[in-house]
Amino acid sequence: MKKSLMLGALAMVLGAGSLSAAEIKRYPLPGGSTFPISSAVEVDGTVYQSGMVPAPKDPKAPKGSAAYWGDTEVQTLSVLSRIEASLKEKGLGMGDVVKMTAFLVGDPAKGGHMDFEGFMKGYTQYFGTKEQPNLPSRSAVQIAGLAGAGMLVEIEVIAVRPK
Repeated sequence: MKKSLMLGALAMVLGAGSLSAAEIKRYPLPGGSTFPISSAVEVDGTVYQSGMVPAPKDPKAPKGSAAYWGDTEVQTLSVLSRIEASLKEKGLGMGDVVKMTAFLVGDPAKGGHMDFEGFMKGYTQYFGTKEQPNLPSRSAVQIAGLAGAGMLVEIEVIAVRPK
């Protein structure tokens, strides 16, 4: 028994010498932002896209208002559009997304409950369509709030570069 354990340990040590380091690429935030995160990090062909939030629906509306950001469906469409553009810059598409986490704030217009139906109306315009049938694994969770007042949606994705 001792001999087999020693041989196993020796094989692990010898095998460890043949392991190569992971190839890591960090993508900066757009526009020269100095905020201390990466837009995405790629490890051996897997892209971890940082959470994205919506662009304002109506920048002339009062900041933080529902009119400024839009409802959950509008915000979901905005976020997914931004994710699609970011992935495209990296040579990827929505069909390469394998995991999604959606953070949804309770909508005051819905009694503080997340608008899952509104989220799904936006989501199904990008996933499970005839043009893009690939479905990621996904979690959608209600959270207390996001960094910007009035934001209802933040989404992060993991995409895998096809070989």
